[in-house]
Amino acid sequence: MSNRFAVACALALCLAATPSFAQVSLIDAPAPLNPPVKLTVGAVKVPHVAPFSRVADLVRPLGVEVEMVNFVRYADVRTALASGSIEVGSIGPADVPIAVSQNLRGIVGLFGVGVSPKNPIVRNGVALNTWEDLYGKRVAIAPGSGVWFQFAAAVTEAGINYGRLNIVNIQGGGQPFVQAMQRGDIDLFIGWEPFESMAIAQGVAFRQTALDYSKSKAVGAELGMVGATRAAVDNKREAVRRLVFAYLQAQNEVSASKEALGAAISAWTGLDAAVARNVANDLTLEQSLTLAQIQAQAREFHRLGVLQRDVSGEMGQFFEESIIRSVRR
Repeated sequence: MSNRFAVACALALCLAATPSFAQVSLIDAPAPLNPPVKLTVGAVKVPHVAPFSRVADLVRPLGVEVEMVNFVRYADVRTALASGSIEVGSIGPADVPIAVSQNLRGIVGLFGVGVSPKNPIVRNGVALNTWEDLYGKRVAIAPGSGVWFQFAAAVTEAGINYGRLNIVNIQGGGQPFVQAMQRGDIDLFIGWEPFESMAIAQGVAFRQTALDYSKSKAVGAELGMVGATRAAVDNKREAVRRLVFAYLQAQNEVSASKEALGAAISAWTGLDAAVARNVANDLTLEQSLTLAQIQAQAREFHRLGVLQRDVSGEMGQFFEESIIRSVRR
């Protein structure tokens, strides 16, 4: 074996062992709380919050007991946070502006969870090559959902008259999108994982990668956010801080490789392992969401008439970045 070939092999092995994502540099583990503090956490079983599958185990040695509550929709988590029935939860990237616009002032955003390209899921045999091809198609959306915000902003920026689209509102989580596609009731849907990949795996649809609605200036690619009640941030701050530390610790674990992320997604969502691996290929777990992006969302959706008033100037009161900063190096 030549020296050049040996070096190439060694480099290939090195690259294969390199994590797919940048790991978050964390402080040393905080001391355990004594006595332990309980937090009730609500989560939607979607791939981009797969770290929640490990949080309860990782935060227990830090003196925090977690009670996990499962939800189907972000909107339900938002409602539970607003009522105080849970203290921390996975919500949509626009859920804080939505809540504040409705005078629900008890929810605070803590950090974003991840990004990915977002493509329409199109029924086999339907031609959709440009945004203009949306006209005349039956477009299924979940009104008020995070992906709907992304889609509405992207097509508006592309010059599409949203009011002229044939919109089919679908409620009840992601499974009804797949069922509607199976029946032929819709031509495409604007959805989220794992239901996008489920429709594709069942052979009824394809992902139109030529169109990406994660690129709007107003909303961007953020898939979700972890939020908390104002009461939890004020009265159980150290417990919330340890929960955030454990979440990032879990994120580092499941982001060690695409294989590890795929396995975590499969375990968290119940998605078939091969499909989960495909989901992992396009997903990056990270915390790039900023206050400026949340403010941009609030402004844009007031302009579009989705929010009754522009709450962008108030967002600084409802995005608590200091907690995540305190656990990262």
